[in-house]
Amino acid sequence: MSSVLGFIKRNYRAAYPPGPRSAPDNLNSPKIRFGILGAAAIAPKALLIPALNHPEVEVYAVAARDEKRAKEFARKWNIPKVHASYQELIEDEDVDVIYNPLPVGLHYEWTMKALQKGKHVLLEKPSADTAQEVTAMFELAESKGLVLVEAFHYRFHPVLQRAKAIVDSNELGKILNVSATLVVPSGMFSPDDIRFDYDLGGGALMDVGCYTMNFIRYITSSDPVSVNTAVYEAAKNPKASPETVSKVDRMFKATLSMPNDVTATIHGDLAPPYRLGFIPNVDITAVIECESGTVEIYNWVSPTLYHTITITQKDDKGKKTTRKEKAYAFGDPGQGKGEDWWTTYRYQLEAFMDRLKGRQPQTWISKGDSVANIQWIENIYQEMGLGSRPKSTYVHDS
Repeated sequence: MSSVLGFIKRNYRAAYPPGPRSAPDNLNSPKIRFGILGAAAIAPKALLIPALNHPEVEVYAVAARDEKRAKEFARKWNIPKVHASYQELIEDEDVDVIYNPLPVGLHYEWTMKALQKGKHVLLEKPSADTAQEVTAMFELAESKGLVLVEAFHYRFHPVLQRAKAIVDSNELGKILNVSATLVVPSGMFSPDDIRFDYDLGGGALMDVGCYTMNFIRYITSSDPVSVNTAVYEAAKNPKASPETVSKVDRMFKATLSMPNDVTATIHGDLAPPYRLGFIPNVDITAVIECESGTVEIYNWVSPTLYHTITITQKDDKGKKTTRKEKAYAFGDPGQGKGEDWWTTYRYQLEAFMDRLKGRQPQTWISKGDSVANIQWIENIYQEMGLGSRPKSTYVHDS
Protein backbone atom coordinates (compact mmCIF):
# COMPACT_ATOMS: atom_id res chain seq x y z
CA MET A 1 0.00 0.00 0.00
CA SER A 2 2.82 2.40 0.88
CA SER A 3 4.38 1.92 -2.56
CA VAL A 4 1.04 2.73 -4.24
CA LEU A 5 0.63 5.88 -2.16
CA GLY A 6 4.22 6.83 -2.93
CA PHE A 7 3.56 6.36 -6.64
CA ILE A 8 0.49 8.60 -6.51
CA LYS A 9 2.14 11.29 -4.40
CA ARG A 10 5.34 11.30 -6.46
CA ASN A 11 3.61 11.62 -9.79
CA TYR A 12 1.09 14.18 -8.56
CA ARG A 13 3.97 16.37 -7.35
CA ALA A 14 5.78 15.88 -10.66
CA ALA A 15 2.72 17.12 -12.57
CA TYR A 16 1.86 19.88 -10.09
CA PRO A 17 5.13 20.90 -8.46
CA PRO A 18 5.20 23.16 -5.41
CA GLY A 19 6.53 26.67 -5.79
CA PRO A 20 10.28 27.20 -5.52
CA ARG A 21 12.03 27.35 -2.19
CA SER A 22 14.50 30.21 -2.08
CA ALA A 23 17.91 29.30 -0.70
CA PRO A 24 20.45 31.67 0.84
CA ASP A 25 22.74 31.48 -2.19
CA ASN A 26 20.05 32.50 -4.66
CA LEU A 27 17.92 34.99 -2.72
CA ASN A 28 19.40 37.83 -4.73
CA SER A 29 20.08 35.85 -7.89
CA PRO A 30 18.34 37.42 -10.90
CA LYS A 31 16.04 35.18 -12.90
CA ILE A 32 17.15 33.80 -16.23
CA ARG A 33 14.58 34.40 -18.95
CA PHE A 34 13.84 31.59 -21.39
CA GLY A 35 12.30 31.88 -24.83
CA ILE A 36 10.76 28.87 -26.58
CA LEU A 37 11.11 28.28 -30.31
CA GLY A 38 7.78 26.81 -31.34
CA ALA A 39 4.74 25.72 -29.35
CA ALA A 40 6.02 22.15 -29.19
CA ALA A 41 4.14 19.41 -27.32
CA ILE A 42 7.29 18.52 -25.39
CA ALA A 43 7.77 22.05 -23.98
CA PRO A 44 5.44 21.72 -20.96
CA LYS A 45 7.07 18.63 -19.47
CA ALA A 46 10.58 19.54 -20.63
CA LEU A 47 10.66 23.15 -19.42
CA LEU A 48 7.40 24.82 -18.38
CA ILE A 49 6.44 22.51 -15.52
CA PRO A 50 10.00 22.10 -14.17
CA ALA A 51 10.43 25.89 -14.29
CA LEU A 52 7.54 26.32 -11.84
CA ASN A 53 9.75 24.88 -9.11
CA HIS A 54 13.01 26.72 -9.92
CA PRO A 55 13.53 30.11 -8.23
CA GLU A 56 15.89 31.39 -10.93
CA VAL A 57 13.88 30.53 -14.04
CA GLU A 58 11.24 32.51 -15.90
CA VAL A 59 9.71 31.27 -19.14
CA TYR A 60 9.33 34.70 -20.65
CA ALA A 61 8.53 34.35 -24.35
CA VAL A 62 7.39 31.98 -27.09
CA ALA A 63 7.30 32.14 -30.88
CA ALA A 64 5.62 29.90 -33.43
CA ARG A 65 5.16 29.91 -37.18
CA ASP A 66 1.42 30.28 -36.46
CA GLU A 67 1.06 33.38 -34.27
CA LYS A 68 -2.45 32.35 -33.21
CA ARG A 69 -1.11 29.06 -31.94
CA ALA A 70 1.67 30.86 -30.08
CA LYS A 71 -0.85 33.16 -28.39
CA GLU A 72 -3.01 30.22 -27.32
CA PHE A 73 0.08 28.41 -25.99
CA ALA A 74 1.21 31.52 -24.10
CA ARG A 75 -2.22 32.05 -22.59
CA LYS A 76 -2.45 28.45 -21.42
CA TRP A 77 1.00 28.50 -19.80
CA ASN A 78 1.06 32.12 -18.58
CA ILE A 79 3.96 33.14 -20.81
CA PRO A 80 4.18 36.95 -20.80
CA LYS A 81 5.42 37.62 -24.33
CA VAL A 82 4.56 36.27 -27.77
CA HIS A 83 6.67 36.80 -30.87
CA ALA A 84 5.40 36.51 -34.42
CA SER A 85 8.55 34.79 -35.70
CA TYR A 86 11.53 32.75 -34.53
CA GLN A 87 13.85 35.54 -35.64
CA GLU A 88 11.96 38.09 -33.56
CA LEU A 89 12.31 35.85 -30.51
CA ILE A 90 16.06 35.40 -30.75
CA GLU A 91 16.49 39.15 -31.25
CA ASP A 92 14.59 39.90 -28.04
CA GLU A 93 17.18 41.49 -25.74
CA ASP A 94 15.20 40.41 -22.66
CA VAL A 95 15.63 36.71 -23.51
CA ASP A 96 18.73 35.02 -22.05
CA VAL A 97 18.21 31.41 -23.11
CA ILE A 98 16.61 29.80 -26.14
CA TYR A 99 14.94 26.44 -25.68
CA ASN A 100 14.98 24.74 -29.08
CA PRO A 101 12.50 21.83 -29.42
CA LEU A 102 12.01 22.28 -33.17
CA PRO A 103 12.18 19.31 -35.56
CA VAL A 104 15.76 18.03 -35.80
CA GLY A 105 16.19 19.30 -39.34
CA LEU A 106 15.77 22.86 -38.00
CA HIS A 107 18.06 22.52 -34.99
CA TYR A 108 21.24 23.63 -36.72
CA GLU A 109 19.85 26.79 -38.31
CA TRP A 110 18.06 28.16 -35.29
CA THR A 111 20.68 27.15 -32.76
CA MET A 112 23.38 28.86 -34.81
CA LYS A 113 21.21 31.97 -35.15
CA ALA A 114 20.46 32.02 -31.42
CA LEU A 115 24.11 31.60 -30.48
CA GLN A 116 25.10 34.33 -32.93
CA LYS A 117 22.70 36.65 -31.07
CA GLY A 118 24.40 35.82 -27.78
CA LYS A 119 21.78 33.43 -26.39
CA HIS A 120 22.52 30.31 -24.38
CA VAL A 121 20.73 27.25 -25.81
CA LEU A 122 19.00 24.27 -24.27
CA LEU A 123 18.76 22.02 -27.31
CA GLU A 124 16.52 19.00 -27.71
CA LYS A 125 18.10 15.80 -28.81
CA PRO A 126 19.49 14.77 -31.21
CA SER A 127 21.42 18.02 -31.61
CA ALA A 128 21.37 17.99 -35.40
CA ASP A 129 21.35 15.71 -38.44
CA THR A 130 25.13 15.37 -38.74
CA ALA A 131 28.22 15.35 -36.54
CA GLN A 132 29.64 18.16 -38.67
CA GLU A 133 26.72 20.41 -37.75
CA VAL A 134 26.90 19.50 -34.07
CA THR A 135 30.61 20.32 -34.02
CA ALA A 136 29.97 23.71 -35.62
CA MET A 137 27.30 24.60 -33.07
CA PHE A 138 29.50 23.81 -30.10
CA GLU A 139 32.45 25.64 -31.62
CA LEU A 140 30.32 28.76 -32.03
CA ALA A 141 29.05 28.47 -28.45
CA GLU A 142 32.60 28.10 -27.15
CA SER A 143 33.85 31.08 -29.14
CA LYS A 144 31.15 33.27 -27.60
CA GLY A 145 31.38 31.91 -24.06
CA LEU A 146 27.82 30.57 -24.20
CA VAL A 147 26.26 27.46 -22.69
CA LEU A 148 24.94 24.90 -25.16
CA VAL A 149 23.78 21.48 -24.03
CA GLU A 150 22.00 18.59 -25.69
CA ALA A 151 18.94 17.77 -23.58
CA PHE A 152 19.52 14.11 -22.75
CA HIS A 153 17.36 14.59 -19.67
CA TYR A 154 17.50 10.96 -18.51
CA ARG A 155 21.24 11.28 -17.86
CA PHE A 156 20.62 13.74 -15.03
CA HIS A 157 18.38 11.40 -13.01
CA PRO A 158 19.80 9.39 -10.08
CA VAL A 159 18.59 6.01 -11.43
CA LEU A 160 20.99 5.93 -14.36
CA GLN A 161 23.88 7.20 -12.28
CA ARG A 162 23.16 4.55 -9.65
CA ALA A 163 23.16 1.80 -12.28
CA LYS A 164 26.48 3.02 -13.64
CA ALA A 165 27.94 3.17 -10.14
CA ILE A 166 27.01 -0.48 -9.63
CA VAL A 167 28.67 -1.46 -12.90
CA ASP A 168 31.74 0.68 -12.25
CA SER A 169 32.16 -0.76 -8.74
CA ASN A 170 33.21 -4.05 -10.39
CA GLU A 171 31.06 -6.09 -7.99
CA LEU A 172 29.79 -7.97 -11.04
CA GLY A 173 33.08 -8.04 -12.89
CA LYS A 174 33.82 -6.92 -16.44
CA ILE A 175 31.01 -5.84 -18.78
CA LEU A 176 30.38 -8.41 -21.51
CA ASN A 177 27.31 -7.03 -23.26
CA VAL A 178 24.95 -4.11 -22.95
CA SER A 179 21.57 -3.66 -24.58
CA ALA A 180 19.16 -0.73 -24.61
CA THR A 181 15.59 -0.91 -25.92
CA LEU A 182 13.09 1.89 -26.40
CA VAL A 183 9.88 0.71 -28.01
CA VAL A 184 6.86 2.98 -27.63
CA PRO A 185 3.22 1.95 -28.11
CA SER A 186 1.81 2.10 -31.61
CA GLY A 187 -0.52 5.03 -32.05
CA MET A 188 1.54 7.53 -30.06
CA PHE A 189 2.48 9.21 -33.32
CA SER A 190 0.41 9.63 -36.47
CA PRO A 191 1.81 8.15 -39.72
CA ASP A 192 2.59 11.66 -40.99
CA ASP A 193 4.26 12.84 -37.76
CA ILE A 194 7.46 14.88 -38.18
CA ARG A 195 9.35 11.86 -36.82
CA PHE A 196 8.63 10.17 -40.15
CA ASP A 197 9.66 13.15 -42.29
CA TYR A 198 13.06 12.57 -43.89
CA ASP A 199 13.62 16.24 -44.73
CA LEU A 200 13.13 17.17 -41.07
CA GLY A 201 15.57 14.55 -39.82
CA GLY A 202 13.02 11.82 -39.23
CA GLY A 203 13.59 8.19 -38.32
CA ALA A 204 13.34 5.92 -35.29
CA LEU A 205 17.13 5.83 -34.96
CA MET A 206 17.18 9.64 -34.76
CA ASP A 207 14.29 9.80 -32.28
CA VAL A 208 14.32 6.92 -29.80
CA GLY A 209 17.62 5.61 -31.14
CA CYS A 210 19.62 8.60 -29.98
CA TYR A 211 18.70 7.59 -26.41
CA THR A 212 19.76 3.99 -26.86
CA MET A 213 23.05 4.99 -28.47
CA ASN A 214 23.72 7.44 -25.68
CA PHE A 215 22.92 4.78 -23.07
CA ILE A 216 25.39 2.16 -24.29
CA ARG A 217 28.13 4.77 -24.62
CA TYR A 218 27.46 6.14 -21.12
CA ILE A 219 27.32 2.78 -19.35
CA THR A 220 30.49 1.50 -21.01
CA SER A 221 32.30 4.86 -20.83
CA SER A 222 33.35 4.34 -24.43
CA ASP A 223 32.40 4.77 -28.06
CA PRO A 224 31.75 1.85 -30.41
CA VAL A 225 34.55 0.65 -32.65
CA SER A 226 32.35 -0.83 -35.38
CA VAL A 227 28.78 -1.45 -36.49
CA ASN A 228 28.34 -5.20 -36.90
CA THR A 229 24.73 -5.43 -38.09
CA ALA A 230 21.97 -2.92 -38.74
CA VAL A 231 18.43 -3.65 -39.91
CA TYR A 232 15.31 -1.53 -40.17
CA GLU A 233 11.69 -1.44 -41.26
CA ALA A 234 10.59 1.60 -43.24
CA ALA A 235 7.90 3.96 -42.03
CA LYS A 236 4.72 4.40 -44.06
CA ASN A 237 4.23 8.15 -44.17
CA PRO A 238 1.29 8.85 -46.52
CA LYS A 239 2.52 12.42 -47.09
CA ALA A 240 6.12 11.51 -47.91
CA SER A 241 7.46 11.72 -51.44
CA PRO A 242 8.37 8.49 -53.26
CA GLU A 243 12.03 9.58 -53.07
CA THR A 244 12.13 9.88 -49.28
CA VAL A 245 9.49 7.50 -47.90
CA SER A 246 11.84 4.49 -48.04
CA LYS A 247 14.65 6.39 -46.27
CA VAL A 248 12.85 6.74 -42.93
CA ASP A 249 13.06 3.91 -40.43
CA ARG A 250 10.07 3.13 -38.24
CA MET A 251 12.00 0.36 -36.48
CA PHE A 252 15.72 -0.31 -36.17
CA LYS A 253 18.01 -2.82 -34.52
CA ALA A 254 21.79 -2.68 -34.54
CA THR A 255 24.65 -4.59 -32.96
CA LEU A 256 27.98 -2.94 -32.28
CA SER A 257 31.44 -3.81 -31.05
CA MET A 258 32.77 -1.78 -28.15
CA PRO A 259 36.31 -1.62 -26.77
CA ASN A 260 37.62 -4.47 -24.59
CA ASP A 261 35.57 -7.13 -26.41
CA VAL A 262 32.26 -5.71 -25.20
CA THR A 263 29.26 -6.07 -27.49
CA ALA A 264 26.15 -3.89 -27.60
CA THR A 265 22.65 -4.00 -29.04
CA ILE A 266 20.26 -1.10 -29.53
CA HIS A 267 16.65 -1.43 -30.61
CA GLY A 268 13.83 1.05 -31.09
CA ASP A 269 10.40 1.21 -32.66
CA LEU A 270 7.97 4.12 -33.07
CA ALA A 271 4.98 2.04 -34.13
CA PRO A 272 5.38 -1.64 -33.20
CA PRO A 273 2.67 -4.13 -34.11
CA TYR A 274 0.22 -4.96 -31.34
CA ARG A 275 0.84 -8.19 -29.47
CA LEU A 276 -1.86 -10.78 -30.24
CA GLY A 277 -3.43 -8.09 -32.39
CA PHE A 278 -4.68 -5.90 -29.52
CA ILE A 279 -2.08 -5.56 -26.71
CA PRO A 280 0.08 -2.39 -26.97
CA ASN A 281 3.77 -3.17 -27.34
CA VAL A 282 6.10 -1.17 -25.10
CA ASP A 283 9.64 -1.93 -23.93
CA ILE A 284 11.87 0.51 -22.05
CA THR A 285 14.46 -1.90 -20.71
CA ALA A 286 18.23 -1.86 -20.54
CA VAL A 287 20.42 -4.80 -19.53
CA ILE A 288 24.11 -4.84 -18.65
CA GLU A 289 25.56 -8.35 -18.67
CA CYS A 290 28.76 -8.79 -16.69
CA GLU A 291 31.07 -11.68 -15.85
CA SER A 292 29.28 -12.57 -12.63
CA GLY A 293 25.86 -11.05 -12.98
CA THR A 294 23.51 -8.59 -14.64
CA VAL A 295 21.99 -5.19 -14.02
CA GLU A 296 18.57 -4.63 -15.55
CA ILE A 297 16.89 -1.23 -15.54
CA TYR A 298 13.20 -0.96 -16.23
CA ASN A 299 11.98 2.45 -17.46
CA TRP A 300 15.39 4.08 -17.71
CA VAL A 301 14.00 6.99 -19.78
CA SER A 302 11.15 8.21 -17.51
CA PRO A 303 12.08 6.77 -14.11
CA THR A 304 10.11 9.26 -11.99
CA LEU A 305 6.90 7.52 -13.05
CA TYR A 306 8.22 4.17 -11.85
CA HIS A 307 11.43 2.18 -12.25
CA THR A 308 13.44 -0.72 -10.91
CA ILE A 309 17.10 -1.66 -10.92
CA THR A 310 17.43 -5.44 -10.66
CA ILE A 311 20.88 -6.78 -9.78
CA THR A 312 21.43 -10.51 -10.22
CA GLN A 313 24.76 -11.88 -9.00
CA LYS A 314 26.29 -15.33 -9.40
CA ASP A 315 28.78 -16.77 -6.92
CA ASP A 316 31.65 -19.12 -7.75
CA LYS A 317 29.29 -22.09 -7.60
CA GLY A 318 26.76 -20.54 -9.94
CA LYS A 319 24.21 -19.73 -7.24
CA LYS A 320 22.22 -16.60 -8.04
CA THR A 321 21.08 -13.90 -5.66
CA THR A 322 18.85 -11.01 -6.69
CA ARG A 323 18.17 -7.61 -5.19
CA LYS A 324 16.12 -4.67 -6.37
CA GLU A 325 16.90 -1.00 -5.93
CA LYS A 326 15.20 2.29 -6.70
CA ALA A 327 16.80 5.70 -6.99
CA TYR A 328 14.26 8.50 -7.16
CA ALA A 329 16.63 10.92 -5.46
CA PHE A 330 20.32 11.07 -4.65
CA GLY A 331 20.88 9.12 -1.45
CA ASP A 332 24.10 10.53 -0.05
CA PRO A 333 24.26 14.10 1.29
CA GLY A 334 26.17 16.32 -1.10
CA GLN A 335 25.88 13.87 -4.02
CA GLY A 336 23.20 15.92 -5.71
CA LYS A 337 20.11 18.06 -5.21
CA GLY A 338 16.59 16.85 -5.77
CA GLU A 339 13.37 15.35 -4.46
CA ASP A 340 11.87 11.95 -5.23
CA TRP A 341 9.22 13.62 -7.42
CA TRP A 342 11.72 15.54 -9.55
CA THR A 343 11.42 14.46 -13.15
CA THR A 344 14.42 13.89 -15.39
CA TYR A 345 13.67 17.31 -16.89
CA ARG A 346 13.68 18.97 -13.46
CA TYR A 347 17.09 17.46 -12.69
CA GLN A 348 18.27 18.63 -16.11
CA LEU A 349 17.04 22.18 -15.52
CA GLU A 350 18.88 22.26 -12.19
CA ALA A 351 22.14 21.31 -13.88
CA PHE A 352 21.62 23.78 -16.72
CA MET A 353 20.99 26.64 -14.30
CA ASP A 354 23.99 25.67 -12.19
CA ARG A 355 26.14 25.90 -15.30
CA LEU A 356 24.69 29.29 -16.27
CA LYS A 357 25.18 30.65 -12.75
CA GLY A 358 28.79 29.50 -12.52
CA ARG A 359 28.04 26.68 -10.10
CA GLN A 360 29.22 23.10 -10.60
CA PRO A 361 26.41 20.98 -12.09
CA GLN A 362 25.91 17.52 -10.64
CA THR A 363 26.54 16.04 -14.10
CA TRP A 364 26.80 17.33 -17.66
CA ILE A 365 26.56 16.35 -21.34
CA SER A 366 29.78 17.42 -23.06
CA LYS A 367 30.48 18.55 -26.61
CA GLY A 368 32.44 15.35 -27.27
CA ASP A 369 29.56 13.22 -26.02
CA SER A 370 27.06 14.94 -28.33
CA VAL A 371 29.31 14.83 -31.39
CA ALA A 372 30.16 11.14 -30.93
CA ASN A 373 26.53 10.20 -30.39
CA ILE A 374 25.31 11.57 -33.72
CA GLN A 375 28.42 10.31 -35.51
CA TRP A 376 27.62 6.73 -34.56
CA ILE A 377 24.00 7.21 -35.52
CA GLU A 378 25.25 8.34 -38.92
CA ASN A 379 27.47 5.26 -39.07
CA ILE A 380 24.50 2.96 -38.45
CA TYR A 381 22.47 4.71 -41.14
CA GLN A 382 25.35 4.14 -43.54
CA GLU A 383 25.35 0.43 -42.65
CA MET A 384 21.60 0.32 -43.28
CA GLY A 385 22.14 1.86 -46.70
CA LEU A 386 19.92 4.85 -45.86
CA GLY A 387 22.61 7.45 -45.43
CA SER A 388 22.68 10.35 -42.96
CA ARG A 389 19.70 12.64 -42.60
CA PRO A 390 20.02 15.66 -44.95
CA LYS A 391 22.28 18.50 -43.84
CA SER A 392 20.68 21.87 -43.26
CA THR A 393 20.69 24.24 -46.22
CA TYR A 394 21.36 27.12 -43.83
CA VAL A 395 24.80 28.69 -44.31
CA HIS A 396 26.12 30.43 -41.24
CA ASP A 397 27.73 33.80 -41.90
CA SER A 398 30.31 34.35 -39.19
